[in-house]
Amino acid sequence: QVQLVESGGGLVQPGGSLRLSCAASGSIISINSMGWYRQAPGKGRELVAAITSGGSTNYEDSVKGRFTISRDSANNTVYLQMTSLKPEDTAVYYCNAGLRTFTSLNRNFWGQGTQVTVSS
Repeated sequence: QVQLVESGGGLVQPGGSLRLSCAASGSIISINSMGWYRQAPGKGRELVAAITSGGSTNYEDSVKGRFTISRDSANNTVYLQMTSLKPEDTAVYYCNAGLRTFTSLNRNFWGQGTQVTVSS
């Protein structure tokens, strides 16, 4: 059994900052990658940022220079530091992890989602 538990969402004014956290727990052998996706009302889910086990990062173009993804490998946790937030960043943010488990070399898991609302 694997769980991804997210925290840190909320309401923030334009230009403000938030930090999202996602902790993976359960029957995990190793983490191949972790990342954050988001889904705004009426839109599809899109990749925001991802980080591999080697530390390589990837960002969606609209968040480059504003968002930073990082990880705490010892605690199987990934963070998304969001700065200079804009109303268009409003969405439900989902944690995603590609994990090696006892039954799979790379299985995809999702968190339950956390709401981020940017509004004055």
